[in-house]
Amino acid sequence: QAGISIAGLSAGIVNGLLGAGGGMVLVPLLSTLTDLPESQMFGTSVCTLLPVCVISLLFTTGWDSFSFMDALPYLAGSVLGGCAAGFFGKKIPTLWLHRILGIFILWGGIRYL
Repeated sequence: QAGISIAGLSAGIVNGLLGAGGGMVLVPLLSTLTDLPESQMFGTSVCTLLPVCVISLLFTTGWDSFSFMDALPYLAGSVLGGCAAGFFGKKIPTLWLHRILGIFILWGGIRYL
């Protein structure tokens, strides 16, 4: 149980400081610190990210500077993308999902340099 708490705390800190990225931290930590099967790690990470993002939003910007109407077009696309990823993601081998994630992490890191 301590491993799960450490993984969650680390994901929350990264997500709160950077506004995103908790999953980049959470999945590898779940792999290292817990005995969860790999098939459950991604689902656990995704399930954890929603409340972490809401809490990060509240503490970093507060509800007064958040415009739901500005976010609405992105939410619609995100829901469609999430549905597509949920459907097709089951058909992609885990190794390739890791590689795709690694590419996105590298691309994001290079962009922010």
